[in-house]
Amino acid sequence: MISKQDMKISKFISLVLRHKPEEIGLILDEFGYISTSDLIKGINEKGYKVTFTDIERIVIEDDKQRYSFNDDKTKIKANQGHSVSVNLELKAIEPPNELYHGTATRFTENICKEGIKKQNRQYVHLSADIETATKVGKRHGELAVLRVNSQQMYQDGYKFYLSENKVWLTDYVPAKYFSKEK
Repeated sequence: MISKQDMKISKFISLVLRHKPEEIGLILDEFGYISTSDLIKGINEKGYKVTFTDIERIVIEDDKQRYSFNDDKTKIKANQGHSVSVNLELKAIEPPNELYHGTATRFTENICKEGIKKQNRQYVHLSADIETATKVGKRHGELAVLRVNSQQMYQDGYKFYLSENKVWLTDYVPAKYFSKEK
């Protein structure tokens, strides 16, 4: 299990690699990578004390597999969830018949009117199973899980991608393609 200190560092890494690399004076390359040594230096300049071993442990132990290294571990990136534009090198693939979206009940009225939007992220995030969607939704408040007819969306021309950490991604889910599961 990840320690409280590692969780704190992981959240900061997520902020840097997904949303604000400028927090530590860096710029992501077009694929979302930054130098691992520059990340460590930047994190330490913010008052943390981390080594390469700490970063490697956080990457390995992260239950959602949020981060990846390049082959020689000289660069690191977030696998998805970016609010900054990066090329995740995703290939469109056929999704399973159904996918799930976990959210909070306070958002469902708007979602039912407007569909599931990516908001400030590059893609809408969907889960392959109810359990994962439940974990995601509970983080946002009182749970709501939506069942998405992803096969019908795919047949109607919508594209789906599967990130390295097995999160299903799409640009938008119109309301006609989902129903309330929980």
